[in-house]
Parts: sequence; structure tokens; C-alpha cells
Amino acid sequence: MDNDFKKYSIKNFFNKYKTRYIFGIIWLIFVDMLQLIIPWLLGDFTDRLKLKTIDIKGIIIYALIIVGLAIFIAFFRYLWRLYIVGTSRLLEKQIREDFYSHLLKLSTNYFNDQKTGDLMAHATNDIKAVRQAMGPGVAMFFDSAFLVIATILILIFQIDIRLTMIALIPLPFLALLSTYFSKAIHEKFTAVQEAFSNLTDKVQENFSGIRVIKAFTQEDMEIEKFATANKLNYEKNIDLVKTWGLFHPMVQFITSLSFLIVIWYGGKLVIDGIISLGDFVAFNSYLGLLTWPMMAVGFVINLLQRGTASLKRLNKIFNEKEEVHDQDIIPLDDLKGNIEFNNLSFRYNEDDQYVLDEISLKIKAGQTVAFLGRTGSGKTTIINLLLRLFNVDKNQILIDGYDINKIPIKLLRKKIGIVPQDNFLFSSSIANNIAFFDPNETNKEQIINAAKITKVYNDIAEFPEKFDTILGERGVTLSGGQKQRISMARAIIKNPKILILDDSFSAVDTHTEEKILNNLKPIMEDKTVILISHRISTIKNADMIYVLDQGKIIERGTHNKLIKNDKLYNDIYQKQQLEEKIANIN
Repeated sequence: MDNDFKKYSIKNFFNKYKTRYIFGIIWLIFVDMLQLIIPWLLGDFTDRLKLKTIDIKGIIIYALIIVGLAIFIAFFRYLWRLYIVGTSRLLEKQIREDFYSHLLKLSTNYFNDQKTGDLMAHATNDIKAVRQAMGPGVAMFFDSAFLVIATILILIFQIDIRLTMIALIPLPFLALLSTYFSKAIHEKFTAVQEAFSNLTDKVQENFSGIRVIKAFTQEDMEIEKFATANKLNYEKNIDLVKTWGLFHPMVQFITSLSFLIVIWYGGKLVIDGIISLGDFVAFNSYLGLLTWPMMAVGFVINLLQRGTASLKRLNKIFNEKEEVHDQDIIPLDDLKGNIEFNNLSFRYNEDDQYVLDEISLKIKAGQTVAFLGRTGSGKTTIINLLLRLFNVDKNQILIDGYDINKIPIKLLRKKIGIVPQDNFLFSSSIANNIAFFDPNETNKEQIINAAKITKVYNDIAEFPEKFDTILGERGVTLSGGQKQRISMARAIIKNPKILILDDSFSAVDTHTEEKILNNLKPIMEDKTVILISHRISTIKNADMIYVLDQGKIIERGTHNKLIKNDKLYNDIYQKQQLEEKIANIN
């Protein structure tokens, strides 16, 4: 599969927005040129004052010129920020959108090996580092380069080469100091980010598991753990503050050495009449302009290094290919729902044991079939393969006689409605969660009807905001049974050809379960329905029941046929019957 992100680089970013960057650099140079005029004006003004060749009108003219220059500097500074920093924000937006869309297209298996926190760090810190390299990094590079060259040339040719050479002696040390400190600051800032990430992870985990914490009365222990993480975060921040605190006095000290040299040697040149007092004033002003560019050297190097390193990490993710993708597809508009497993064997990794071993079965369109088995027998894996979350070998799964690998993934998943074991609900309204498949085309009547079928309507009606009730993270404000029924309504409203209910009644009592199944009968008539359950009451009316154990089909048949066998199905049935009798007695 082609990958569009292999050539992400700082060079290509610059080339892509070359026009914007060129205009930004032009405005930046205009600002620097205007800044270079002010020290000359101050020097000339000083000489005129000393020689008493200027009156009040002249002073006002000088003042107006400086104010005018300040206005132009502000205007052009706005333009270069808009073109350079604004372009870097545009790049940041584009990278983040590409990164998000790329992650959503990657196969499920990729996320099994990745931590969510790491991916979030890439989506924030790394993209931010690229943005800083392409915004402040570019600006500081051209700003410092032009100012250093132009200022030194002015000092040499317009004032005095000897004073210039002596005054510049401490400034290279300023560049070295800046380079050293920028690296140290980066390392300490990274440590701060890691400590903060650890702190937020701890908070998020505790808030998500607040019910468990309270149930086990572990508030004090978790508060102590948080205090430890918070202390680490504090210590890392203090380390960063100490480094920053040392950096600025050192910069001021080295800068002061330059000014000290200028005051000593430059004052001597003024006394000897080699340079004028105005030249002396101008020289000090130009020297002040040199301080920032020399400091910027280290920061530019650091920003570009960080941006390049971050781009490498991002490109590594961008170059990850989808394991499951369309290839040699057959142009289809619809599916009927005939399913065939042809000697299917599957394992998630080559080093693992087979989760499914030589599974063969046929499901006709409109049929209701069920899978029963102990935990880990392979039931959910069958569903994952039907959804093409993982690849299977050629012709091992057929839909309507077509190899599942040749059916467009979007069409396949569009025609399958699933209620998974993990009933994930979004932090949105109940109505939006039910209408998730097509919120723009789903009306309120359809949402209400789906809620009534799954017997969750009365529960929703009791909420103050009813269907507009905003759910907590992952639907935490609902009970397990309510989440299952809302998830079921979400699948039903999709009107799929194949409906999969993966242990969808585990949090619902048998009485409500029976009502829901009765409501589903008219809907299930023209659909292929796959039921997965540990509860026999859920699957007893299925047209065919498959019993799985250790990845193999060990029994198959109707409910009445299977209970006559003295095997696993009958054993589970007898135990559940006994449990039900005990519950009724109690």
C-alpha cells in the first residue's frame, strides 16, 4: 500500500510553503534594517547635541523619526510573525490532522503493541517540536544571521575596526554558553514533561477507577501515590527553574564584559579624538543588538535538532502500513449475509498458539446462529475476523461466496452491526451515541424506536435531559445494563445485514433479556444474526448453536439436540438451570 508520508522533512515543509516563508523572511529583514537605523540616529543626535548644532525643532524631528521607525518596525514585525509563525501553525494543523487520520486507518493489531500515552506524546510534544523548528527556529536563524553580519559590518566600516574586534571577544563565549544551556534546558524540560505525564496518567487512572478505589477504601493510599508523583513533578520543575535562573545571570555577565571593554577602550578612543561621542553611543547600541543573535545560536541549533528528531519519530509512525487494507477488491454494492468458514485456523502472532483451529461452518442469510464456550475458546476472535480487524488466509472466510479479503472493507463493516463485549460509549449525548453510524440522517423517531426495542427507553425518560443527557467518560454515569442496551440500540439503528451480539445480555436480567429478544424477532427475520453468550437462555432459540472449546468446534446443533448430549453444552445448561432455581428460592 502506498504511503503518502514518507517524505516529511523540514526541507520539504519549507519548499511546500516557500512563498509564505520568503515573504516572512523579507519582512523580518525589513525589521532588522529599521532596527539598525536607530543606533545610527542616536549617535548622530548625540554629536549634534555636543556640537550644539540642533534646536528644539530638530529634536522633535529626531523624535518623530524614531517614533515612525517604531511604527514601521511594529507593522513589519506583525507581518513576519503572520507569515513565519502563522505558517508553522498551519504546518502543525496539517501534521496533526494527518497523524490522527493515519492512526485511525492503522490496523487494530498496531494498537495492541502501543501505549496510548506514547501516541499522545507524539501527537503533542513531537508535533509541537516540529512547529517550533519551522516557526521560531526559522525566524531566529535568519534574524540572528542578518543582524550579526550587518551589525559587525557597520561597526567595522562606520565606527572602528579595533574597538569592534576587542568588544566582540566575549560574544562567541555567549554563543557557546547558549548552546550548552539550551541542551541542558531541553533535557530538564523533557524530564518535566515526563514527570507531568506521569502525574496526569495517575490522575486519569484514579478518576476512571474512582468506584474501585472507594469500594476498596484505598483513598489514602492513592493520595499518597499522587503526592509522590506530584513531588517528583515539583522537583523536576525546580531543576528546570535553577538552570534557567543560572542561564540569564551568566548571559548578563558575559554581555557586561563586552560593555566594560567598550566603556574602557571606547572611552579612551573618544578622549583621544579617534571616534566621536556619537559613535561611542551608537557602538553601545549596536553591541546591545548583537546580544540576542549570539544567544539565539544555541537555541536555533537546539530547536532544529529537536524538530528533526521529532520528525524522525513521527515518520516512523507515518511509515507504519495498514495490515488490513483493500487489495484486489471486487466491486460490490451490497451483501446478503451468507457466511462460510472454510477450515479456518488463526493465531494473532506466529509465536502464539492457534486461537481457532480448523473451523468450518456455513451460515445462511437470515439465519440466527450462536456460539457458546468457555472464556478464551475463540468466540470473540471469530467476530474480529468477520469485521476484518485481522487478516486471514485466502478463501478461509467467504461472504456471499466471495473471499472476505476481496470485499471492500468499508462495505463489509457498513453491513455489519455489532454490540461488542466492551460497550464503549462516547462523552456525548445519549441520542448522539445511538445515532453514531449516521447522525445527520437519523431522526429522533428512529432513535426513540431503537431505544424502545432494546428496553432502555424508560430508563432514558427518567433522566432530566432525557435523550440529550450528556454521558460521562466511557458512559460511566450509566449502569452496565443501560450501556449494553444503548449499544444494542446503536447497532439496530444501523439496519445491518449481519447483526452480531457479543455477550450483549450479560448485564441484563433474564426477564428483560427475554423482552428484548422478543422485540428483536421482527428485526432479525431478514438479517443474519450471530449470538455469542455464556448464558444459554440467550441462544436457546437459535437455528444453530456451535460449542467452542480451545479453538475447536466440539458440538453443533439446536438447543434440543445439544441438551440430549452428555457433553459441554448440557453440562453448562444443567449448571445454569441449578443456579436459576437457587436464585428463585432466594
